[in-house]
Amino acid sequence: MSRAIILTAAAFSLLAAGATEQDTARPRLRDLGVTVGIFQPGANNAITDVAGVRVGHTTLVEGDSVRTGVTAVVPHGGNVFKEKVPAGVFPANAYGKAAGFLQVKELGNIETPIILTNTLSVGTAVQAVVKWTLDQAGNENVHSVNAVVGETNDGYLNDIRRCTITNEHVFRAIDNARSGPVEEGNVGAGTGTFAFAWKGGIGTASRVLPTSLGGYTVGALVQSNFGGILMIDGMHVGEALGQYYYREHVSPTRNPDEKGKAQEGGSCMIVLATDAPLSPRNLERMAKRAVLGLARTGSFMPNGSGDFVIAFSTRNKILDGRQGRTARVEQLRNESVSPVFLATVEAVEEAVINSILKATTLTGYKGHTLEGFPVAKLRRMIDKRGK
Repeated sequence: MSRAIILTAAAFSLLAAGATEQDTARPRLRDLGVTVGIFQPGANNAITDVAGVRVGHTTLVEGDSVRTGVTAVVPHGGNVFKEKVPAGVFPANAYGKAAGFLQVKELGNIETPIILTNTLSVGTAVQAVVKWTLDQAGNENVHSVNAVVGETNDGYLNDIRRCTITNEHVFRAIDNARSGPVEEGNVGAGTGTFAFAWKGGIGTASRVLPTSLGGYTVGALVQSNFGGILMIDGMHVGEALGQYYYREHVSPTRNPDEKGKAQEGGSCMIVLATDAPLSPRNLERMAKRAVLGLARTGSFMPNGSGDFVIAFSTRNKILDGRQGRTARVEQLRNESVSPVFLATVEAVEEAVINSILKATTLTGYKGHTLEGFPVAKLRRMIDKRGK
């Protein structure tokens, strides 16, 4: 067993026990007394608050140049190919290598786990998901698989040209997927990523609508790897801390360190889950609203940012031909979907911030270092605002 796999197994064991060293050392946004939006989060404030949804990671930290990984989002505990889930996709800025999105858009469903990894490992992840799906009991006669894979480029901290990810890493992320708390920060597909010139990573959050608005749950998981002008709950954090796009053009002083170089380009993958009975058309509309949550954090989706959203519902599973010629499904009316849209915006905004707050300083390829976000400075800003 390689050192990377040992690290992954250890991280998983700690997660099962309730926390990792990183979890206890770094706060989430709500730990700082900041609440985003008006709706309440679920029990774990994670995408796994949508019943049945599971998340798993494989984290690769090897030597001084491998800083990458895989994150898997599994829609439910059954055979996803035999019990497809309705879905919608939205390429907000399609500077990326997402796989499987065209068929999801055409047919309106997902038939595999959703995999996130690095840019040059998309092909490997597709191959692995196809292999994993074919090997599942009940899929012996399957001859076509639409693997859904998203990516961001972690080449600043990770020697991405080594193409370290293997089929086994993808299998392990899927097989390790669990409900409950989700590990965030420098894990899985977020191991080598950045956000707003600080260390980024995996982040998640959820919202539960009041019973009067349907009582539905919406969860978001992000792989943050992008720049902009960071805002946290309306506070102009990036400007206050002197880390933001185009500072050298608008400020008389210039920050000469490497972080400015690291934030050029970048991308964000967003996965949304809900138990609201949404049609594929309204799931696509939901996916579009995720970009508003991204914008609230200070992203403006520059030219080189690959920002993709995929949304699915755990309701109205499509039972692989067992429903006969027609199917009777329950769908939320158009005039009732607005609360779900707002919950989406709130969950995405908080998930992005959690991805930054939970990430820790990391050094990798060619000695590049991305510092963990300065939480103490944010605490002072929050205290000042409160006064």
